[in-house]
Amino acid sequence: MIDPKSLYSTVRRGFDPLVDRLIRMGITANMLTSAGILLNLGAAALIVMGYLFWAGIVLIVASLCDLLDGSVARRSNSVSAFGAFFDSTMDRISEGATLGALAIFYVRVDYFPQLVATLVFLVASLLVSYTRARAEALDLDCRVGLMSRAERLIILIVGLILNRWHVLDVAVFGLAALTAYTVGERVVHVYRTVRSERASAGTSPGS
Repeated sequence: MIDPKSLYSTVRRGFDPLVDRLIRMGITANMLTSAGILLNLGAAALIVMGYLFWAGIVLIVASLCDLLDGSVARRSNSVSAFGAFFDSTMDRISEGATLGALAIFYVRVDYFPQLVATLVFLVASLLVSYTRARAEALDLDCRVGLMSRAERLIILIVGLILNRWHVLDVAVFGLAALTAYTVGERVVHVYRTVRSERASAGTSPGS
């Protein structure tokens, strides 16, 4: 079975020559993050107007910016706390804008079930990120679950590009269910981790 993390690392290393070129050109990680949010907002506008295929193409380019910004920061030795904060914040704005635009699209075409699924997907996506951030604030690792941002984005892009065959409708229902399930996975994981740590320390889980 292919390890997603290993695959992601392999893909990221394949972009090393491009990363080095960007660094020589003076492109910073924050510039790439800013370009990514602008592209995501452009994709959101295309979704609202019904140009779903082109929105998917723009999201691919935006995803490339998101993939490269961290690599540029690491290879240029410019990793910073603000950079990480800025990147995470822009990711949430990007996802919120894209899914909000998709909800508006479904209102315009009067697809109520898909609208509800999109709203569930939107809330669950934000909760997936929130549960990890809250857990890490408590010094707990919380990277478990099926639907991290990368997986959600890949499925959404495929749905947008192949919407001619109504793939997007199927993708939205699947993403809503699986992302909500991921929230549950993370809540259970944190509960079990905390209970295990308290048991190891000789403290009652309910105390």
